[in-house]
Amino acid sequence: MTAEPVAAEDPPDEGRGASVRAYREVTDARGRVYRVGETDRDILGHSRAFMVYLPWVAMMAISVFEYAYGSAEDTLSHAHGWTQGDTFWILSVWVFFQAGIAFPAGWLRERGFLTARKAMYTGAVMCAVGFLALSHLSDVALAILGFGVIGGVGSGLVYATCINMVGKWFPERRGARTGFVNGGFAYGSLPFIFIFNYGFDTADYHRVLDLIGCYVMIVVLSAAFFFKDPPKNWWPADIDPLTHGGSGKGAARLSKNPPAVKQYTPREAVRTGMLPLMWIALVMTAGVSIFGISFQVDFAKDVGFGPLVAASSMGVMAVVNGVGRGVVGWLSDTWGRKQTLVFVIVVLGLAQFGVIWAGDIHNEALFLFFAFLSGFGGGAFYPMFAALTPDYFGENYNATNYGLVYSGKLVSGLFGGGLGSMVVAAWGYDGAYALAGGVSMVAAAIALLLRQPGRSTADTSAPRPQPVG
Repeated sequence: MTAEPVAAEDPPDEGRGASVRAYREVTDARGRVYRVGETDRDILGHSRAFMVYLPWVAMMAISVFEYAYGSAEDTLSHAHGWTQGDTFWILSVWVFFQAGIAFPAGWLRERGFLTARKAMYTGAVMCAVGFLALSHLSDVALAILGFGVIGGVGSGLVYATCINMVGKWFPERRGARTGFVNGGFAYGSLPFIFIFNYGFDTADYHRVLDLIGCYVMIVVLSAAFFFKDPPKNWWPADIDPLTHGGSGKGAARLSKNPPAVKQYTPREAVRTGMLPLMWIALVMTAGVSIFGISFQVDFAKDVGFGPLVAASSMGVMAVVNGVGRGVVGWLSDTWGRKQTLVFVIVVLGLAQFGVIWAGDIHNEALFLFFAFLSGFGGGAFYPMFAALTPDYFGENYNATNYGLVYSGKLVSGLFGGGLGSMVVAAWGYDGAYALAGGVSMVAAAIALLLRQPGRSTADTSAPRPQPVG
């Protein structure tokens, strides 16, 4: 049924919109409410495309934390007197807090205690503190506190806010948009990978790290100024949410990825059993991805490849990791989110075995090829989980629901980085990469069990509207 038209109100957390326009709320046969009638320009004063490009720019800025760190480890070790284990644990703690802040930040956002803008402002300052700590603190415990904890929380606030922002503004075609924004978190690090490999040494590391911290803060602050959430239950005006008909390009794509049957609270999402399955699959897949990021450069050097190949392999991984996120996001809009996720995880697993083979036969071209595949699989699964979460559980509680799913990365950071170094020490690189490949295949099998709560396998069409009146 439909509700009476009422005047549109701006979201209470981000200030006034461009205009006030009547909207109405419609309810489908399952009781899900959609707010229709307002365009993106009515709310923002401009196209919602800005809510793709601004998060994308911010994600590129913070990508230096994770994807370029491995290239800086040798210089940091010599400059501060750290062991290889010290540098890996610093990254592992960063991963723990970067992922762990997603759920509490989402909880605060959805209850009005933390706006998107404030989350980004806070994150920007904490990111700068993280790099200043890495630059000036030689004590491992203090570096872990500064870069791992404060920098991790800051980058996590930025990451979670950006991903949730784009998902809310594009409920009808979130795969490609989420993948595009998520991709910036990988290939944005490319310039810094080469800086750390060629222009970063014990003579200038203070200056380089200080400048990077300032760069990250300025970019994130600038993007955050324009952040604004849509109203709850908002739906694009050009697509009928009851029939999935309309003039928008997203209408045809909804048959493969139909909207969630209701707005699930975090407690309800957990009880469906699907959110815990997604969490387990992400823990395993992210662990393999983080392992590759942490050890690929060192493995390349260990088997005798030169510094150019080592740096290029990480650069290839970062670029393909990011571009692959956008590609699979687009693919998932037409192929289906679950099918695309399984495909990506299998590719990641096969790439681990390929890296072993290329290293054993000392073939640089093959090594770069499997670094390509590893980069593709090691990043593309993130936007799939980010898009699957609102597809399965709705948009209204997505900040907390995705925060729960993404929190699996904090466990991944422990065995992908720190524990990964122990496996390498005990079994060598071949044994560690073989284990990573096996873990990835198990994750793919778990992903096959995923299904949208409340909707049968055959029921992928639009819900029938209730009679009016």
